[in-house]
Amino acid sequence: MVKDFEQLLSESSKRMKKSAIRELLKLTNKPGLISFAGGLPSPLTFPTEQLKEISCEVLENDGPSALQYSTTEGDSDLRKILAERYAAQGLKITQDNLVIVTSSQQALDLIPKVLIDRGDKIIVGLPSYLGGLQSFHNYGAKMIGVKHDKYGMNSEKLEEELKLLHDIGEKPKFVYIIPDFQNPAGVTMPEWRRIEIIEICKKYDVLIVEDSPYRELRFEGEPQKTIYQLADDGRVLLLGTFSKVFVPGFRIGWVIGHPVVIDRIVMAKQSTDLCTSSFVQKIAARYIEKGYFDKNLQNIISLYKEKKDVMMKAFEDYLPEGVTWTNPEGGLFLFVTLPEWMDAEELFLTAVENNVAFVIGKVFHCDDSGKNTMRINFSYASKEEIVEGVKRLGKAIKDMMDKK
Repeated sequence: MVKDFEQLLSESSKRMKKSAIRELLKLTNKPGLISFAGGLPSPLTFPTEQLKEISCEVLENDGPSALQYSTTEGDSDLRKILAERYAAQGLKITQDNLVIVTSSQQALDLIPKVLIDRGDKIIVGLPSYLGGLQSFHNYGAKMIGVKHDKYGMNSEKLEEELKLLHDIGEKPKFVYIIPDFQNPAGVTMPEWRRIEIIEICKKYDVLIVEDSPYRELRFEGEPQKTIYQLADDGRVLLLGTFSKVFVPGFRIGWVIGHPVVIDRIVMAKQSTDLCTSSFVQKIAARYIEKGYFDKNLQNIISLYKEKKDVMMKAFEDYLPEGVTWTNPEGGLFLFVTLPEWMDAEELFLTAVENNVAFVIGKVFHCDDSGKNTMRINFSYASKEEIVEGVKRLGKAIKDMMDKK
């Protein structure tokens, strides 16, 4: 029997933290509880019958290659299709700019693996996606938070931070941004703000990691050009995924970037999993080729818009004065801000007693701020559950206010 396993652990493993969301969700596993906590797509959007059809076609027509290892870069047909779709949006890319990964979460592990040495600084939003923060932390990055305003990451504050670093002879490895329907805040960065951030990053010669898992889930407003397209100088890594717009169980994501960086990501992936599943890549490629993807995407957008609108109305009806929230143009999430004196973690326990759950906003802040905020998901619960869940949440907030 090993006397002390702690002595065997690497320094990097000791830095690892359990997902705060995953740990909190353990408390929500009770009958009758309505959860706004997870980032789950609605199962109603899963194209089960079409996937049965295509799975049989792939096995019949490409069985040996579908069941074999794939290249690390990914299935050539899928990479070609994705490159063509992005080119149609105005991006100047080829297959050499793109690698398939096992979910965009793997991309968020491989990018710091390639770019970050322990102690390197990076810039992240306040708030920002927890999965990214965890990965950057695990590789020893020192994260500097830049507050958001209603247009996303505040460009003036970003330049202030970069100038402070420049004046002491340092610069961050990259700036991490989720510009479309940001997780957790739900805000979308307008083109002029994207251009401001690009110009600032050019001035200080900093890379940008553009995480864009929700871009195609736009309900309203005007589509914005990607930061990758606007920069057009190789300083942007663009992340995409099928998890929110197709099926999360396939775990298909991708990274677009300069071939030099993509080549390094391929090398890092080779020692991680060799390749992403050949079978699911071929199914995904065939699904797009047959026109099913775009048709189903419109159904997903319609469903999520209805759910978001129901939630907006329920917030107006049942949340007390002093509580504010974002109204996203797409995606899966919105952000709620409570009065400054309130603690969302304390509220969470009360809310669970009332059979409703959310995610506390503090976990999305690298500096432990955001104690009076929460993330709400509207894609998973039914419309009836959304109304009832918001009623319960409103009661929990009012009860906490009454105790003050």
